[in-house]
Amino acid sequence: MATGKAAQGDTTPDTTRSQGAFSHLAFFYRDEAVYLTQLAAFADAGLANGEPVFIAVPGPKGGLLREHLAKSGDLRFADMVQLGRNPARIIPEVQDFIDGHPRQRVRYIGEPIWPGRSAAEICEATRHEALINLAFSEALATIVCPYDIAGLAPSVVGEAGRTHPAILANGRAAAAARYAGPGNFPPECDRPLPAPPAYAEALDYETDLRQMRSLVADHAYRAGLPDERASDLVLAASEITANTLRHTGAAGTVHIWHTEAEVLCQIQDQGWITDPLAGRTRHAPDARGHGLWVVNHVCDLAELRTGRGGTTIRLHMRIRDR
Repeated sequence: MATGKAAQGDTTPDTTRSQGAFSHLAFFYRDEAVYLTQLAAFADAGLANGEPVFIAVPGPKGGLLREHLAKSGDLRFADMVQLGRNPARIIPEVQDFIDGHPRQRVRYIGEPIWPGRSAAEICEATRHEALINLAFSEALATIVCPYDIAGLAPSVVGEAGRTHPAILANGRAAAAARYAGPGNFPPECDRPLPAPPAYAEALDYETDLRQMRSLVADHAYRAGLPDERASDLVLAASEITANTLRHTGAAGTVHIWHTEAEVLCQIQDQGWITDPLAGRTRHAPDARGHGLWVVNHVCDLAELRTGRGGTTIRLHMRIRDR
């Protein structure tokens, strides 16, 4: 990537702020120069207005953006590869940033989808983008989400047009013609999960979770998951299955299997999770929803599909990092 400060005399008007409290824009880029110039200008405009800025982009992009900024001020960086490994962790971090600046407008640059992410990760990150519109609908926040249209599949870019109310181009915001509305997922990312493979181990549970914990632990160890990660997977599966017994009054089913890269554990029951932000907002330790919060913070990915017909949650734990 090229380096260097953004032009001090750049007079591009800042039209990214909506007239209301909240603005969520997709930014499509093909090359590094446009990426750095446009996002640095967006951040600089915020800092010049006294708006705190949070930038979460993959890997070295954050350092390069820092080099391009002409302004200084209340600025925070995060590596999205770590923060967004499980996309369900992103909204709580952004909420913490907003809460840390009460009655102030803030700006956030978040790039949760980049070339090289798995299909499951991209699907969950796309669902995250749709949920941003619910989570921050009343927030004093301007959010820009970059998309590498040279490296991402056209379908991924198309879905961004459904999850973002507006598009940022040349420093100007324009309404997205295909925006699906707050919290509405693109159909491709809301279909039922594919069935577990035929070789997956399975267990029905109804009153006693000891067999379930033993199954998950034994499979995780045999698959080569490190001890701490295996314990985390058992904890996550325990939280979900305990919710089955606590809230549905019916049995559930666990499937577990692994690939060379990860262990996957799927739990199905007859419950229906009606809160679309469950597991993405902080709760008191004794409040409902705490279990999914734990799951999202110990698992590398959690795919959730829920409705009147029941709930399926698929947990992913990497055996080794890609």
